Amino acid sequence: MQTPPTPPTPPEPEPAWTRPETPEQRADRNLVELLQELRVVQTGVQILFAFLLGMAFTERFGTLDNTQQTLYVATFLLTVVSAAVLSTPVALHRALFHRGAKRRIVELSARFTEIGLAFLALALNAAVLLLMDVVLNRTAAAVIAGATTVLFAVLWFALPWGLRQRSS
Repeated sequence: MQTPPTPPTPPEPEPAWTRPETPEQRADRNLVELLQELRVVQTGVQILFAFLLGMAFTERFGTLDNTQQTLYVATFLLTVVSAAVLSTPVALHRALFHRGAKRRIVELSARFTEIGLAFLALALNAAVLLLMDVVLNRTAAAVIAGATTVLFAVLWFALPWGLRQRSS
């Protein structure tokens, strides 16, 4: 005697917050939104990069002590790395579009954006540390940079993570 076939499981209902769109439409929308977010962030990276680039050619730069010069180099390199990582989604899209890889581009781009934001947070905090060290003193600089590091950690990482956990 044959067992009757099991009826197919009905698809999970879409959560109330989702839009009625195909996976391809969702990938298109997600990529457009991600690239728009990156445009905003890239402006900040470019401003920081320009500030740091110009700083090396000022008269006052020669008065920086070894620690400050090392911090300047680290800040500059962190800014370069954040610019490179945050630009990667654009390069991925250029290399892979029209190849049916939009969802993969979005997944990779989202990961690169998270990594780029981490490098940008490090670069911005290093810039705060350098500037406060020059303007105030090393102790005040460390305290202020510590506070801004906590601020970035909470706003850019802990808050989104916590909200994502609550919505899961």
